[in-house]
Amino acid sequence: MHAMNRRQMLQASLAASAAVGLGSSLAAQQASPSRWKLITFTKFLQPLSYDEMAERVAAIGFEGIEAPIRTGGHIEPENVAEELPKFVEALKKQGLTIDILTSSINSIDSPNAEETLKVAKELGIPRYRMSYYKYDLKKPVTRQLREAGAQLKDLAAMNEEIGIQAVYQNHSGSHYVGAPVWDIMQLVRQYDPKVVSMAFDIGHARVEGNTSWPIQWNLVQSHLGSVYIKDFKGNGGRPAWCSVTEGELPGEFWKLLKASDYNGPISLHVEYLHGEEAKQVSNHIAAMKRDLAWLKQKLAS
Repeated sequence: MHAMNRRQMLQASLAASAAVGLGSSLAAQQASPSRWKLITFTKFLQPLSYDEMAERVAAIGFEGIEAPIRTGGHIEPENVAEELPKFVEALKKQGLTIDILTSSINSIDSPNAEETLKVAKELGIPRYRMSYYKYDLKKPVTRQLREAGAQLKDLAAMNEEIGIQAVYQNHSGSHYVGAPVWDIMQLVRQYDPKVVSMAFDIGHARVEGNTSWPIQWNLVQSHLGSVYIKDFKGNGGRPAWCSVTEGELPGEFWKLLKASDYNGPISLHVEYLHGEEAKQVSNHIAAMKRDLAWLKQKLAS
């Protein structure tokens, strides 16, 4: 009996060790909404006070936010030291956090870059979304990519010193560095993912990658810092952004997400209301609520 107990104890120990070794692989098999922190981009809630925004977002059911702390955002860069602690405190009262600080920063020379990141770090904000690098198509693309790489090198060094992670979002369009993903990953992969990573936007990846977006998804796995959810309908070769409940996100994306090792934040972007409809905060709140319910269902199924 004692020998059997020892065997059982050894097997339990080995199983525990294997679980530790597998780590994220086990997490990948346990696909449920709790595996990822579900947050939302609050660009369209800027007319609200900090407390009002926190109350509304918490009531919808999000666990955190992606907050534009940039020129024209919730907080202007020069006011970060004074205002960001107030914003974080208002969110904290509702059990929310800022999981991604959306910035205007793409170099160490960006306005108030170092101060913004230091304040964010002190307040427990783990990552920030960089501003974009852009191409001038009248000039050689490869030379401009090297120039962007030089800026990113200095920024990565500052990130490492401060202890914060930058994420770079792939965007669609002929002037964006990162639209094809291959170009920006040449730069990002040179750094520890804790310092510089990718914010993979499946909507923009599908616009640019059409049926080849799984290649882009595969490419970013080593440096995946966040996942952005948005969708569109075809519109004569151009995207017509829409609710995820009405779009064309392929089932394969959800399978690949669940099978991956990724367990970080998933940010839902509601950027498809226009005209008079977009002027009312209540319309954006309703869209967020509808789309979050759909997203939770997709992640749980």
